[in-house]
Amino acid sequence: MQLDTFEVVGGQPLKGDLHPQGAKNEALQIISAVLLTDEPVTISNIPDILDVNKLIELLKGLGVTVDKLAPDTYRFCAGTVDIAYLRSEEFMRDAQRLRGSVMLIGPLLARFGRATLPKPGGDKIGRRRLDTHFLGFQKLGAEFKYDDVKDIYYVEQPANGLKGTYLHMDEISVTGTANVLMAAVLSKGKTTIYNAACEPYLQQLCRMLQRMGANINGLGSNLLEIEGVESLGGTTHRCLPDMIEIGSFIGLAAMTQSEITIKNAGVDHLGLIPHTFERLGIQIERRGDDLYIPAQERYEISTFIDGSILTIYDAPWPGFTPDLMSIILVTATQARGSVLVHQKMFESRLFFTDKLIDMGAQIILCDPHRATVIGLDRRYPLRGIEMTSPDIRAGQALLIAALSAKGISRIHNVHQIDRGYQHIDQRLNAIGANITRV
Repeated sequence: MQLDTFEVVGGQPLKGDLHPQGAKNEALQIISAVLLTDEPVTISNIPDILDVNKLIELLKGLGVTVDKLAPDTYRFCAGTVDIAYLRSEEFMRDAQRLRGSVMLIGPLLARFGRATLPKPGGDKIGRRRLDTHFLGFQKLGAEFKYDDVKDIYYVEQPANGLKGTYLHMDEISVTGTANVLMAAVLSKGKTTIYNAACEPYLQQLCRMLQRMGANINGLGSNLLEIEGVESLGGTTHRCLPDMIEIGSFIGLAAMTQSEITIKNAGVDHLGLIPHTFERLGIQIERRGDDLYIPAQERYEISTFIDGSILTIYDAPWPGFTPDLMSIILVTATQARGSVLVHQKMFESRLFFTDKLIDMGAQIILCDPHRATVIGLDRRYPLRGIEMTSPDIRAGQALLIAALSAKGISRIHNVHQIDRGYQHIDQRLNAIGANITRV
């Protein structure tokens, strides 16, 4: 497969409005949930990105009827599903390339009694175990087998079906919670999920399932109670704006001294994201449901009350999302002051810092999980270089760095950026960026 490259002319301030795409992480869960019913489900604000489009193609292969009603709106009907397709070479090949394919297991297990999945791919950001998913299915009574030669997971209902149970999740996994939740809504009896994830996207899934007829209590908390029902019906749903893209735009505005308004940002669902960027000294003004970021000549990182260096770390919701740690790190490189970035959840996510150092950033990689950034206070702008995008979030961080840098940068493997950011080059060019896709 031929991979595209971005040629970026940096050092140009941007100005204008940006409309965030629909939330990638929500869409992968919501689209998978259409398998729980044989009635139509219409979903809007779906982002036009590679990962989501691949999942939709997997559903088509399974026999789901998919009608595109608008650029961001689809109607799905899983009235007829070909379970045998799960064993096909085509499914195995395509599902292995998509981390989000794991979200199909819960709905398939609940409604059709079994599921097969190759070990999914995705970003190379360290170990991303799936134990939480399969331990949850086993607690519901499912039989689980892993073929370590072929790297294939097999899950099947017992003869008497899935039964509700008490589950204590061994980690606060968003996808793990969503997957087990989707299996539990069609199980017999009551399921209690303790230590559940409670991200806005998980709450969105719960609300959609409730409209379909599921009985779920505890939305927004870490204790979910599900009373199983025999079947679910159709519904309509709209995805939230993507909080990760919104955070990326805040960092972009600061790094490039740009005046940007993020329209219809779903501010009430952003949690700590605006506050965390404000701790880097970035001015953010809420205007209704919009976020306005003025052009800033400089921004200064705050310290803790005792004067010690600020530490920003990721944590399960309502903590700061790990998907924005790369953006926080790159934004700090042109701030005044220093910050310790502590990426707790993934041991390889900070390895892209070598490319920022080549651009002139002052970063000390303390260990795989921690990096100290000494801000350059714009005295020494980053310089354009040739680099490769290692994953979705690092790729977007490198694009932001390139847009702020002096000279021309070339970013290879932008397929990684396309997996999570919708037509990002076109949208940024519309407000003054100079990005050429080669």
